[in-house]
Amino acid sequence: MTVDAVMLTAAVLLVLLAGLFAGAEAALSRVSRVASEQFEREGRRGARRLHDVVADPARYLNLLTLLRVSCELLATVLVTTVCLAWFDRLWQAIAVAAGVMIIVSYVAVGVSPRTLGRQHAPRVALVSARFVHPLARVLGPLPQLLILVGNALTPGKGFRDGPFASEAELRDLVDLAEENKLIEDRERMMIHSVFEFGDTIVREVMVPRTDVVFVERDKTLRQALSLALRSGFSRIPVVGNGSDDVVGVLYLKDLVRRIYQYREAESTERVESVMRPATFVPESKPVAELLREMQAGQIHMAIVVDEYGGTAGLVTIEDIIEEIVGEITDEYDVEQSLVEELEDGTLRVSTRLHVDELAERLGMELEDEDVDTVGGLLAKHLGRVPIPGASVEVEGLRLTAESAYGRRNRIGTVLVRRIDSDRDPSDINEPAEVADG
Repeated sequence: MTVDAVMLTAAVLLVLLAGLFAGAEAALSRVSRVASEQFEREGRRGARRLHDVVADPARYLNLLTLLRVSCELLATVLVTTVCLAWFDRLWQAIAVAAGVMIIVSYVAVGVSPRTLGRQHAPRVALVSARFVHPLARVLGPLPQLLILVGNALTPGKGFRDGPFASEAELRDLVDLAEENKLIEDRERMMIHSVFEFGDTIVREVMVPRTDVVFVERDKTLRQALSLALRSGFSRIPVVGNGSDDVVGVLYLKDLVRRIYQYREAESTERVESVMRPATFVPESKPVAELLREMQAGQIHMAIVVDEYGGTAGLVTIEDIIEEIVGEITDEYDVEQSLVEELEDGTLRVSTRLHVDELAERLGMELEDEDVDTVGGLLAKHLGRVPIPGASVEVEGLRLTAESAYGRRNRIGTVLVRRIDSDRDPSDINEPAEVADG
């Protein structure tokens, strides 16, 4: 057998090994700890080693990645060496070697073994664990050493266990499970919300100050009770000198208990006599961390402060949970669609609708670093607090404040209409505001 034949045979074997490692990697990524424990109870061969592998997946998956990449590269080197001997011109040898290995690697390593590994994950994982487990004892420190070298060369903080078992791969598995009807679409969305939950800050989930109902500390209990009944809120922030001076939180149950125990208190006592201390959090705080603190301290509502110490809004446990499970509507919530399309094509949107969601609905680019909501966008370009009928043009859209709500008469909905392309250009720069009145 010639040297070229030996090298080609070795290259084929290396590709097959790379495919086996790829299949094992795909299978082990799909097997859960619950499944491995079930296999162990059933006494299936290799279940004990599989349990150890699943208990520390990064160690073994990183090893499989290293072995797979090594086999692919060695096979590529061998094929290139043979091509250099067969072809007179260098570019021909490189082109043929690259074309052959790209196709072979994609099919024999990237597609077929991974598909088989996912389709027969339990069986492949049990077999794979039997050889991956002992290999990790011998070669285990090598991938960890290479990860340390990579982290040293990478700007910023690296990953201790390597970036190979990434969040993106887990997201892909969730999407694949939904496509195969293993989970429902709403379950897939909830799982994705959990991934995004760790990157969410309080500012993104809070109720802005403009939508918060406050009560002054010197109001009587009767006045506070009337406000609570009209607004439908069971917890109301208490302020002293303006909305930036939050001094406590009034609980409806404390208010009712005091009035029930002492009837004259509703007219003789003030809100400050029954309020509780307020909890303050910065708007940049991660919501996952805040949720843990609220659970531990049995806190249901916190006041959000901005970088200057002013009141930015408030956040409740309900607001945080809604980031995972979606909108929660109780008997006090007025269920209103965030986007409603009218007969003439105009959109009626809530002022709390995110600018990105509006842009996605209209199929256009609409970005503003200063504001997050449609209401904020309207107020920014208008230059003042909008009133019903106030209108402004933004990025080819006409935003018109439609209706006010609440005791503070804040704008609740905005009409969004595309500006006609055949409109007279001389009219574009003229503001179309309705006079105050």
